[in-house]
Amino acid sequence: MTAFDYDLFVIGGGSGGVRAARLAGSLGKRVAIAEEYRFGGTCVIRGCVPKKLFVYASQFPEHFEDAAGFGWQVGEASFDWKKLVAAKDREISRLEGLYRRGLENAGTEILESRAELVDAHTIRLVKTGQTVTAERILIATGGSANPHAALPGHELCITSNEAFDLPELPRSILIAGGGYIAVEFANIFHGLGVDTTLIYRGKEILSRFDSDMRQGLHKAMEEKGIRIILTDVIQEVQKAPAGGLIARTLEGQRLAVDAVMLALGRDPNTQGLGLEAAGVAVDEKGAIVVDDYSRTSVAHIHALGDVTDRVQLTPVAIHEAMCFIETEFRNNPTKPDHDLIATAVFSQPEIGTVGLSEEAACRKYPEIEVYRAEFRPMKATLSGRSEKMIMKLIVDAASRKVVGAHILGHDAGEMAQLLGITLKAGCTKDDFDRTMAVHPTAAEELVTMYQPSYRVRDGERI
Repeated sequence: MTAFDYDLFVIGGGSGGVRAARLAGSLGKRVAIAEEYRFGGTCVIRGCVPKKLFVYASQFPEHFEDAAGFGWQVGEASFDWKKLVAAKDREISRLEGLYRRGLENAGTEILESRAELVDAHTIRLVKTGQTVTAERILIATGGSANPHAALPGHELCITSNEAFDLPELPRSILIAGGGYIAVEFANIFHGLGVDTTLIYRGKEILSRFDSDMRQGLHKAMEEKGIRIILTDVIQEVQKAPAGGLIARTLEGQRLAVDAVMLALGRDPNTQGLGLEAAGVAVDEKGAIVVDDYSRTSVAHIHALGDVTDRVQLTPVAIHEAMCFIETEFRNNPTKPDHDLIATAVFSQPEIGTVGLSEEAACRKYPEIEVYRAEFRPMKATLSGRSEKMIMKLIVDAASRKVVGAHILGHDAGEMAQLLGITLKAGCTKDDFDRTMAVHPTAAEELVTMYQPSYRVRDGERI
């Protein structure tokens, strides 16, 4: 008989934890997974899935407007926030059920409790006080929105968690932050008819993205009517005597709104997990430190996903889980591959991107070629909308390899997924040039930009 209750104990029922538990169970291992809230984690319950549903909802006003240019006459439209929230809840419950059934079918034991480490092999279930042991432990507890506790009045604000379940849609909102969560919610609320302001400390939104994507989206958002305040921060939030909130900024602005949303980054969920008792090291942000194989400072304890603060994306957590299974249970040591990860910002218009920005490529390569196209998509010719698409390829001049691809426009996220395959395969600009275009599409621009728009040598445009 084995000395442990389980071969694998997973703490955290998000996408990464569930994938690891299900795969290990399907291999005949004795597996348990503990989750204190709902299965599905940030992505399914309070992240990318409900967000994308809200993005769809917020796009309909523009669809109604565009229809007139194509001969449609749309009657008076109205929006019911509570119906959207209820529909979202039904879909999340359905998805959570699928996660649970997948675990059950794999023979995984589901424990609806918070789990904390007692020592390197022992876990305590907070709900019952029971302790169990495991040969291997996997921590996949994800992250949570930074509450910005140093901000006076932060308790009056909401985060992305609460934004999905507001009892009423606010008439106006101030969103603090310049990352993809802040930008996406600014577009969502605006599309649903909310007077929306975005405030960000930096000089431009979306700091890690290519400059053309950042500036192009900024312009598009302002043209829609979203107010963007840069190089300023909220210093205090107070209740207004007549209702609502007053936000005062460092630069002396006084902003009266119904709601303030803080989208100021996310923190790893490591507080109170008992990591110190188990000997698991964390960094200065509280993220669990892991090696190339997701091993912590304790060899049989692993961690993956947002709790490690490597790449905070759901598909990355799932990929890391699959690598963990290969390494630990299939005798096939496999490192997660974090290179060339395609990603999307579901703003309006969308951003789809993979590889290096122009700025990053300039720092890495002595000379690059930049292929850039900006145009009105075909749909806009009849709708009358002025919104532009931007497509951009970054090429290492020496090898002709495409090292970055960036798109601003409708369906950019879908295109980025396919470009991710292309760049991962190491395709060159010559491969793009040899590829026949699909006409008429926006994506055909990617294979018809034959001459570089400009070159950059040693950081200088030539």
